[in-house]
Amino acid sequence: MTNAFVEKLRGFGPLSEQDDAALQAATTRARNYPRKHDLIREGDRPGPVFVMLKGWACRYKILPNGTRQVMAFMMPGDCCDLHINVLAYMDHGIQTITQATVATISHEEMTGMFDDHPKIAKAMYISQLVDEGTLRAWIVSMGRRSSIERVAHLMCELYLRARNVTACEEEQLVLPVTQALLADALGMTPVHINRVIKTLREAGAMMLSRGSLQIADPGKLVNIAGFDENYLHRRMRSVSA
Repeated sequence: MTNAFVEKLRGFGPLSEQDDAALQAATTRARNYPRKHDLIREGDRPGPVFVMLKGWACRYKILPNGTRQVMAFMMPGDCCDLHINVLAYMDHGIQTITQATVATISHEEMTGMFDDHPKIAKAMYISQLVDEGTLRAWIVSMGRRSSIERVAHLMCELYLRARNVTACEEEQLVLPVTQALLADALGMTPVHINRVIKTLREAGAMMLSRGSLQIADPGKLVNIAGFDENYLHRRMRSVSA
């Protein structure tokens, strides 16, 4: 069975058979979780590194008035919080969006794997840098992009990231993100999100319905978003392949 975590790291640089075996062994402790399950909550003491093998999750923070801000979407192959153990408490939560299979790797095991397998360490650090680049792109969207540009940009990003996971070249793919979840990620109301998605559909750029995203006109969607995929560093994947 394909290990999404191994496949993602392999995209950031060549891994030996020993590297592959170490990653496979490190992710054997996996559990299945239902949707909307908190893997860890704000205020909890940091635990192991979470590795998404199947399903989607999100990072989120609850504000004092009860509203929620989603700060990242996690897909198969993604991991989180390499160095969070240096902090006393979590400053955000991580919750599954769909049914998910999640492996845990202790920080001691992760440190040992880095020491013994420098190629794994390099790939993991690159992965973390890509995550940080994605966060910067989100900050730019929240601060400077219009509502329609913001939605279009996120759809481009999620489409490319999800397509990397599924290795699918089709313009339609499963996107298990509700309009309410998109609203929490983009700082908009569900009503406004619905209105923008309708505008993008009427423009012939994309359609989003019942967990399915269809890119009707990739060029048009990219132009609306002003999207530049450089921050995802997908060129590195094609070079390493």
